[in-house]
Amino acid sequence: MGTKKKTKPSRGRKKAKTSADQALALDYVRAWAHPTPPPEHSTADAADGFLPPHAARMASGGGANVLFELHSHSNHSDGFLSPSALVERAHRNGVKVLALTDHDTMAGIPEAMSAAHKCGIRIIPGVEISALHSPREIPGAGEPVHILAYYGMCGPSRFDELDSMLLNIRNGRYLRAKNILAKLNSLKMPIKWERVTKIAGEGVAPGRLHIARALVEAGYVDNVRQAFNKYLGDDGPAYATGSEPFTETVVQMISRTGGISALAHPWSLKNPDAIIRSLKGAGLHAMEVYRSDGKVDGFSQLAEKYGLLKLGGSDFHGKGTKDETDVGEVKLAITTLSSFLEMARPIWCSAMKDILLKFAEEPSAANLGKILKFGQLSNSDGFAPIDSGTDVVNLCLSSWLSYDDMEDIELEEVRSKLVCYAAKT
Repeated sequence: MGTKKKTKPSRGRKKAKTSADQALALDYVRAWAHPTPPPEHSTADAADGFLPPHAARMASGGGANVLFELHSHSNHSDGFLSPSALVERAHRNGVKVLALTDHDTMAGIPEAMSAAHKCGIRIIPGVEISALHSPREIPGAGEPVHILAYYGMCGPSRFDELDSMLLNIRNGRYLRAKNILAKLNSLKMPIKWERVTKIAGEGVAPGRLHIARALVEAGYVDNVRQAFNKYLGDDGPAYATGSEPFTETVVQMISRTGGISALAHPWSLKNPDAIIRSLKGAGLHAMEVYRSDGKVDGFSQLAEKYGLLKLGGSDFHGKGTKDETDVGEVKLAITTLSSFLEMARPIWCSAMKDILLKFAEEPSAANLGKILKFGQLSNSDGFAPIDSGTDVVNLCLSSWLSYDDMEDIELEEVRSKLVCYAAKT
């Protein structure tokens, strides 16, 4: 008997499968980015071979991607644009979902959410947290590391804990900035403190970028990049540390407050492998890999080695220089975005439930203000907590969740507590 020839897998079949996967991912991401009532045909239909119309167009090559920007800054830290102006620029560039990730503050989130509501795009409340990696945990010693945190529409649960950490870091920035100015003075480059704080803006903790701009203004350097390369970089003669927490502490805080943690710009680290290994052990979810020039060699492999989701963003500051990557310029694959949301949404829903449970334990106007910290709900004016606590829950659900999230999350405990509270009064 003759042996049967092994049939080679069909390239066309593989391509069709890939297209179907992308179509399902697109459908999933779009449903979250643009919450609307459930479509006539569900994802289950798609799994059986039928795709919703817009997903079918994607499968045939006629669909469009959904543009996420996962790393951006406003003038609430070291960016040049207000949160509103940043949102407007992102909208003009086609961004559908924008994460505002200012350094060590979430103060710009409410303004960004208000502007985004007018533009019809979605905001991911975020923050880029300054930390130090020190294997021996020696205070003030170690390598500077930045950790991105992404939260759901309701923001962090246990916000007071996170805010206390961020406030301590910001307070340390003032001391750090003064130490940097002292070092610059010893290098015969005096800079006035008043000028640095004016550049930073009222209520904004001064950072190295603000000092770099002051150096440019004073004529000591030609541009911001030169200021960092010659003086302010991590190994520069004017570098100083602040009161940054250790990296593992930051990652654990993000997890405890219902966020997704991602290592920012790992290509700037001296020993990325050791740091990533340590942070993975602490619960790190993801790391930046993609930039405007594509994947950074080696970091994709590191993400795979430690089982981390590969993300990326522009790190947009609005400096107006020709070499700056514009907001929305780093385009992530639809399957990457789908994986990000599949990881994040259960965590965000759990945080939301935690926030509402705390409100149900004491449904007061003051506590309502706390849960609305990152954006007002429609029709919440004149809220009477005893009579309409359950209405607040429903308002929160409609504002924070997509339809499939609303079906998945179990909030009967929250509602029953509010009903019991109202019945006793």
